[in-house]
Amino acid sequence: MGLREQKKAETRAALSWAALRLTVERGFGNVRVEDIAAAAGVSPRTFNNYFAGKGEAIVSRHLDRCLGIAEALREGPDEPLWDAITRAVVSRFAPDAAATANPVGDPAQWAAGVRAVLAEPALQGEMLKAGAVAEAEIAAAVADRTNTDPERDLYPHLVASAVMAATNTAMAHHLRTAPPVPVHHLVADALAQIAAGLPTP
Repeated sequence: MGLREQKKAETRAALSWAALRLTVERGFGNVRVEDIAAAAGVSPRTFNNYFAGKGEAIVSRHLDRCLGIAEALREGPDEPLWDAITRAVVSRFAPDAAATANPVGDPAQWAAGVRAVLAEPALQGEMLKAGAVAEAEIAAAVADRTNTDPERDLYPHLVASAVMAATNTAMAHHLRTAPPVPVHHLVADALAQIAAGLPTP
């Protein structure tokens, strides 16, 4: 990635983090594009260059993480498929720089706020849209690793659906546990259970 592309990626990430943080703190209806832009240190016009609205900005953090899974699968070493998937997913759900640099205060209050944000109907549609985009990219990456055809074979799509289900379930479990269990631990556990064929506990 060149310097210009890196700067654009950093701006996009900063806007998305600001959108999520402000929405958790204030509620979805109480955050304007102008507020998000100011928190990220850019103009509202710059915000509009990256996102069509605040819902898209909030969801883009999750979308970028999931697209990163596909990228990591394509670039990773030759290893068993589920080992590669686990490595790719866990690396994307480790604590990120934005959250570390901008602490969110009490974890229980943050989790409650995120649950409220995700319950917003306007965001649920954005999450479904982002999930479909990410799942298609993961399926293509799985097809590359398994020499299958994403246009004809069920397998890469089934694996991609399982990966997205594991990440979504892990995030939901993270938000309802007290104290919260780290997401990267939960996704590793979820993927291990799927790889083992989901044996009865």
